[in-house]
Amino acid sequence: MTDPGDQNVHQTPEPAPHCPETLDLFAPLVPFQRHSPTSYEAAMKIAGKAGTLRRQVYECLLDQGPSTDRELQLYLGMAGSTQRPRRVRLVELDLVRDSGRKRTHEGRAATLWEVVE
Repeated sequence: MTDPGDQNVHQTPEPAPHCPETLDLFAPLVPFQRHSPTSYEAAMKIAGKAGTLRRQVYECLLDQGPSTDRELQLYLGMAGSTQRPRRVRLVELDLVRDSGRKRTHEGRAATLWEVVE
């Protein structure tokens, strides 16, 4: 019979849920419209870069603090069609959230996104 205290000796601890080092930010999963060959081709082209782009958006929010999508695009020199899906994925991973605050740009209120701590 084994000692019950020995059963957990070799188990790996659970990763911290909001720690980017423990999440697969580099996963090549990129959504696409299944009915569209063009969407599929675009997804395959960016698949290898999506994780790196996600990390850039995440690190920009860490460095700059709460920012709108437009501000992130300007900071990173990234098109909205590239930046926005990366930010959406970070929200889905619970790494980034709506701060509950707005900043006005060009007469329109824009959501400020922040890193989840």
